Amino acid sequence: MKSKSDLIEVFDTTLRDGTQGSGVNLSIQDKLLITERLDDFGIDVIEGGWPGSNPRDEEYFQKVRKLKLKKASVCAFGSTARYPDKIASDNNIQMLLKAETPVISIFGKTWRFHSKVSLGLSDEENADLIYQSVQFLNKHNRRVIFDAEHFFDGYKDDPQFALRMLQAAEQGGADVLVLCDTNGGTLTSDIIRIVAYVKKAFPAVSIGIHAHNDSELAVANSLAAIEQGATHVQGTINGVGERCGNANLCSILPNLVLKKGLKTKSRILVDGLTSLSHYMDEVMNLTPNIRAAFVGKSAFAHKGGIHVSSVLKDSRMYEHIAPQEVGNRQHVLVSDLSGQSNIRYKAKELGVELPQEKEFSRNFVNRIKHLEYEGMQFDGAEASFELLLREELNEFQRFFNVTYAKVIVMLDEKGQEYSEAVLKVEVGGEEEHTAADGNGPVNALDMALRKALLRFYPEIDSVHLIDYKVRVLSENDGTAAKVRVLVESGDGENTWSTVGVSENIIKASLIALTDSLNYKMFQMKKDQPLTTEVG
Repeated sequence: MKSKSDLIEVFDTTLRDGTQGSGVNLSIQDKLLITERLDDFGIDVIEGGWPGSNPRDEEYFQKVRKLKLKKASVCAFGSTARYPDKIASDNNIQMLLKAETPVISIFGKTWRFHSKVSLGLSDEENADLIYQSVQFLNKHNRRVIFDAEHFFDGYKDDPQFALRMLQAAEQGGADVLVLCDTNGGTLTSDIIRIVAYVKKAFPAVSIGIHAHNDSELAVANSLAAIEQGATHVQGTINGVGERCGNANLCSILPNLVLKKGLKTKSRILVDGLTSLSHYMDEVMNLTPNIRAAFVGKSAFAHKGGIHVSSVLKDSRMYEHIAPQEVGNRQHVLVSDLSGQSNIRYKAKELGVELPQEKEFSRNFVNRIKHLEYEGMQFDGAEASFELLLREELNEFQRFFNVTYAKVIVMLDEKGQEYSEAVLKVEVGGEEEHTAADGNGPVNALDMALRKALLRFYPEIDSVHLIDYKVRVLSENDGTAAKVRVLVESGDGENTWSTVGVSENIIKASLIALTDSLNYKMFQMKKDQPLTTEVG
C-alpha cells in the first residue's frame, strides 16, 4: 500500500498519446509551447512523441533540447526492437538514442495473444527482446521506463507470461514498470487486485499505471493503482487520447494532492490547473468540456434556488472543494429554477445594489421565469441578464433603436450567394439609414448595425463576434418554431454573451446583436451620468 512518504512521479503523455485523439493535431511550435507550460505547472516527465514514426516528432526533439526547462525531463517514446539478434541496428532503437532525451519509454508485449499474433514470437523470444532492448538503452545512459502493453488483459489471460515479461524488463535495467490498460476495459476491482500482486512480486522497482478511458474508469483506475503502491502515474491534460481518451490528469492530480494529501516529485501548481486545461483546449482548437470535474465552467455552478441559498450561507454544502484551489471560480446561474438568492448573488457579483425590499427580487424572479418560459436563457447570456436587471432598476436605457430592418439573401444560377442588410437606426432623435453586405444574412446584419452606429459610438469598432449559436426550441412546430440565438462577443480584453429569441432567426439574431453592442457601450459609459439618448 502507498504511504504518504512516497513521492508520486507525474508523467504527461499529451504530446504523444494525446495527439492520437480525434481532432487533435499539433504543430512543432504548439508542442514546444505546451512543453514549457507543462514544465511550469510541475510535470516530472513530458513524453514528447515517437521520433521513429514521423519527421515532425524528429524535429521536435531537435528543438526541445534548446528549451531551458526548470523541472521536467523530456522523454522519447518507442517500441522494443523488432528482432532479438538485431538490437543495435534496429532503426527504432537508434532513433530513440538520436533524440538525445534523458528518459526513454519503450513498450513491449505482455499479452501472449498479442505477442504471438502481432509479432509471431515464442515466449522466450519475446522475453529476450524486452530484456535486450531495455538493457541496450540502459547501457547508453538513458533512464528507461517500460510500458507493459496490454498488461491487464495479458495478466488475466496468462499471469505467468505477463509477469515473466515484467521480470525481463526489470533485469534489463528498467527504472519503472508501467502497467498499461491499453484497451481501457479493466474494472477497478481487477486493477486493485493485480497491482497489489505486482507490487509484492517486484518490491525493488517502481510500479506505474497507464489507463485508458474506454470504460469511463481511467481516473478511478489510476487512483486505485496508486492506493496499491504505484508511484508513477501517466495521463494527459483534459484526458485527450485515442478512442475514449487517456486518464485525465486534470482529475487525477487534484484528487491526489488535495484529497489524499500525497506529494509529487515536483511541486504541482494545482491552483493553475484550470488555466492549464483551458490553455490546452485553446492550442488544440478543442471546445472545452464545461462539465469537466474541477476545471469545467460548470464544475462549481449553481442554478437551483435552494442550492444557491445554501451556498450563500456556506459553499461547502454544495462544493466538495473551494474552486480557487484549482484556479476555478464559483458561478451562480439565473434561470427559471432561480430563487431570490440567485438574483441577489448575481447582483452582488455585478456590483449592482438592489432595493432592500424583497418585493423587487420576487417580481424580478417572476419576470425571469416568464422570459425563460418564452424561450430566453440567461445562464449562458449574462450580459443580457445584466442589462435586464439594470433596466429594471432604471440604471440603463438603450443607446439606440432599430426602427427598420430588411435582409436580402440571393442565390444566382451559378450557385453564388449574396446577402445584404438594410437598417434604419435611431440615436438620440437622429436617424441613420445604412446598408451592408456580408458573408451570410447574420454577418450582413452585424456589419450594417456597426456601420450605422460607428459615427455615434466609435468605441464599438473593437467589438467582434466570437461565436454564434442557434437552437430550435419547439421542433414540433417545424419551420414555425421559435429559435434562440446566443452570441458571444469580445473587444480584445473582455468577452460577453447575449441572447435573442423569436420565430424569426433574423430577428432573434438582431436582438442578441443589439444587446451585445448596448452592453459594450454601457460598460464604457456606466460611470458617467445617465442621460436619455434615444426616444
